[in-house]
Amino acid sequence: MHIVLIDCCQIVCKQQIFKILERKIMAVTSASNMQMDYMNLLMTQLQNQNPLEPMDNSDMATQLAMFSQLSLVEGISSKFGDSLALAEKQYANSLIGKTVTFYVQENDGTYTKAQGIVRSVYNDTTNNQNKLVVTDSNNHDYTLTTDGIVLVEDTITTTDNSTTTNTNTDTD
Repeated sequence: MHIVLIDCCQIVCKQQIFKILERKIMAVTSASNMQMDYMNLLMTQLQNQNPLEPMDNSDMATQLAMFSQLSLVEGISSKFGDSLALAEKQYANSLIGKTVTFYVQENDGTYTKAQGIVRSVYNDTTNNQNKLVVTDSNNHDYTLTTDGIVLVEDTITTTDNSTTTNTNTDTD
């Protein structure tokens, strides 16, 4: 007997949150480049200032405070990136043993809906992405990212080998 209660909102929301956080990290990581540009600009300004009218101390303090803020933002960005990577890894690991729905591209370019159970998770070091190994009912293995999942269901196998599926339990 299969019980399917569909609650896709939580899954879609998680994927959207991960994408938004990823965009934020990309924006903040450019702070490192801005920091170098800022230091070069400050050094150029100091080297080319009028000796009779040197930079005001309050201006210098303001610019150094800005530089300090850039350093703090860079540190926060690094920690935030680590936290996001950990959250993505935990989410991928939480899918082990669950039935997932995904689409497979056929040779003619069309997509077919498929379903399988997540058997394992690993980190692809070439692009630092979490990959899921999913096995369908025909024992075909598929390798997916969490972005490729469109629906997550809990799969519970009882002692008589019957399977119960519940879709609304992905509450992470």
